[in-house]
Amino acid sequence: MLIPIKLPKEQKDEIIRGVIAHFESDRGETIGELAAEQLVDLMIKEIGPYIYNKAIEDSRQTILQKTSELEEELYAPNLTKGGLS
Repeated sequence: MLIPIKLPKEQKDEIIRGVIAHFESDRGETIGELAAEQLVDLMIKEIGPYIYNKAIEDSRQTILQKTSELEEELYAPNLTKGGLS
């Protein structure tokens, strides 16, 4: 099941302006706001889940690494009855 990715209006508007600017400066083409919005919506729908999953996996790996480092720090100085071992 895919959860739709919803961007705040301000962020989506900024992306749309970027798409319009890209078409004008890099491609020498004029694209309207509606066409740019439809392109942004398509890209979010098509590549958004892949980017989301990659971000989740990267976060998971970082958490696992940090947890492992924390465990090493916690168990490194094993205390015994006679002091540090």
